Amino acid sequence: MPELSEFLPMLALIMAIGAIAGVIAGLLGVGGGIVLVPAFFFAFDGLGYGTPDLMQICLATSLATIVVTSVRSVLGHNRKGAVDWDILRGWGIGIAIGAALGVVAATGLRGPVLMAIFGVLGLLVGLYMAFGKSDWRLGEEMPHGAGRAVTAPTLGFLSVLMGIGGGSFGVPLMTLYNVPIHRAVATAAGFGVIIAVPSVIGFLLVQGEGPGRPPFTVGQVNLVAFVAVVAMTLITTPWGVRLAHAMDPKPLKRVFAFFIMLMALNMLRRAILG
Repeated sequence: MPELSEFLPMLALIMAIGAIAGVIAGLLGVGGGIVLVPAFFFAFDGLGYGTPDLMQICLATSLATIVVTSVRSVLGHNRKGAVDWDILRGWGIGIAIGAALGVVAATGLRGPVLMAIFGVLGLLVGLYMAFGKSDWRLGEEMPHGAGRAVTAPTLGFLSVLMGIGGGSFGVPLMTLYNVPIHRAVATAAGFGVIIAVPSVIGFLLVQGEGPGRPPFTVGQVNLVAFVAVVAMTLITTPWGVRLAHAMDPKPLKRVFAFFIMLMALNMLRRAILG
């Protein structure tokens, strides 16, 4: 058991991270993983946990929180009839296969490589959030056949390597193929469940690499961070929703996009310079 002097600062910091992630999710409709992974990394690193598999722990713990938030989200959207179950049925198996392959890849890659991947993909997500246009189109309907066979596993694979759910890649993908934005957001919550459940099971079965791991880490999932973040997002996400109805979130979304890009650049800096 860790000493209270070690445990309490970690718990307080993780609760603050969860509170902020919840407000952002409610205000901007952005999934927590894009915030949680770098926040977990810099929090654990700043508290002195220097395990070689720290980045894997951050990815796995973020995905564990996404299991809960995505299930809640998809059930809520489904009550409003917004989930496109045809897309989920057609894309689900491919996404799950990609997620499983992502776990294999993540456990085999060194921390700096995963940080570099997060940095590059995070920059792309931030650029799309900041400058993407709602009328951009790649086609009039979602890909079928070979296009889906390649795209679905790729979406699952890259999401696991970033520790994110279905929103950051799934929503842009669907809107680019003419799926209305509200339907895309609702269906992407289903993508999040399909990505997170198999990947978390895989990460729970992966053994750690030695000393320096945060306390209460099982496999690659830190239970303290998981419980604290889920609890705080349940409290603060409705606050963000109320803020979204009280103000125009579009300018804030662009500011947040630049914040994501700054975090991604910081990850790249750490990956390159150590």
